[in-house]
Amino acid sequence: MWIERLAVAGALVLAGCGDDVGSDADTQSSTVPETSGSNDQSGDGDGDGDPGDGDPGDGDGDGDPGDGDGDPGDGDGDGDPGVKFDMAPLPDETGGEGCMGMGGGEDVEFSYIWVANSSEGTLSKINTETLVEEARYITRPDHAGRPSRTSVNLSGDVAVASRDGGISKFLARLDDCAEQNGMPDIQTSTGKNDVVAWDLEECRAWYTEFVGQNLANRPVAWTAGVFDQGSCTWVDQKLWTQTALLGQANSMQIHRLDGETGAIEDTVPAPNVDLGSWGAYGGAVDGEDNFWFSTHGSGSPPTLSRVDNDTLVLTTWPVPNGLSPYGMTVDSEGHAWVAGYSGGTARFTPDSETWDVVNVTGLGMQADSDGRVWVGTYGGQGSGVTSIDVNTLEILDFIPLPNAGVTKGVSIDFYGYVWIVNMASSAYRVDPDTHMFQSYDGLNGAYTYSDMTGAGLKNVAFPQG
Repeated sequence: MWIERLAVAGALVLAGCGDDVGSDADTQSSTVPETSGSNDQSGDGDGDGDPGDGDPGDGDGDGDPGDGDGDPGDGDGDGDPGVKFDMAPLPDETGGEGCMGMGGGEDVEFSYIWVANSSEGTLSKINTETLVEEARYITRPDHAGRPSRTSVNLSGDVAVASRDGGISKFLARLDDCAEQNGMPDIQTSTGKNDVVAWDLEECRAWYTEFVGQNLANRPVAWTAGVFDQGSCTWVDQKLWTQTALLGQANSMQIHRLDGETGAIEDTVPAPNVDLGSWGAYGGAVDGEDNFWFSTHGSGSPPTLSRVDNDTLVLTTWPVPNGLSPYGMTVDSEGHAWVAGYSGGTARFTPDSETWDVVNVTGLGMQADSDGRVWVGTYGGQGSGVTSIDVNTLEILDFIPLPNAGVTKGVSIDFYGYVWIVNMASSAYRVDPDTHMFQSYDGLNGAYTYSDMTGAGLKNVAFPQG
């Protein structure tokens, strides 16, 4: 198993003691009848409507949404790996006809949403078709770190960043998991109540450690990579992330990791980006694999930045006055979007370097392949999700989730459903046409908003229309 260690500014931070994850958690119902009404929620979220998650030392408790913030199975419990991934149509020049399951845009082969259970230091792998949690993984050796952002690549594998430092990559396919622990067969989680010990889990590909005093490690975003026709696999995939030492000006760094090994290949200093309270907060790539990231609304000023994938040149723009950024995404037209927990939602056009603001307050967000951006809303607007036309900026729809509380994360799956993750125990799968929804209610201290399914990357790598 590859483990890469990076000491940030030479300052070490002692590992904390995480909770005992174990496999004795209460079993939660994985599926419920479709309903447009509410769903009960259990778990360890505070459920008080405050967008912070109440972690000690992470939020100020003032109501400001500060950071306060594979299973070997196909969902039918028969142990058959059976998992496949919708890869989107391949470019003509790849000649992907001979690669079964790697180019059929209409053949959804597997679709997972990966949600961090921040308070217990784990990651849940949920089948978006069956709403079954097929695996749960420890994300750091100390079982701590407060994992949050996840990003899924075009192979279907996931990277998860812990807010206190460290990134793990987990493999979606059992067939890709390799012998690491000297025991017969492959040892890996098979569900929520089967969390395998860190040293025994063999579907973790690598772990890269970032250390430093008051380290913050939040956004993660995969690049598309290159499709290799000979092996029918995606190769040369990279992973962008960011670190900063909170309270230390000029400490922000952007890192590009080798997706196969986790080794840090490039580091870009960002000395002129104000950290605010949390450093970089949201991140995504565009169709050229450039890394976009926004800082939290506590920045002075809060900003949107881009690192060029080819030159590693960093460019930064202030967000519109009065907007307090939280989540961000990039649409298939190349616009960068920032959702503000105050001041609205803003679209940035890189060619003209101009902003347009829509009067929608929100947190997590993601663009779909139908020309819409979906924003998780809360508070006075009501808990739910709002869609905005990426071109006209028209507010198209609002889908209420009455008892969802704070709707932190938003993602799209490969069946076109919109997923909303709250700060307690639930992930909601919403039909954007009928407004009907189902929920998986077995999460524990959920906290994720990023490209949790890989559909965001697919949308920019293979734009439709």
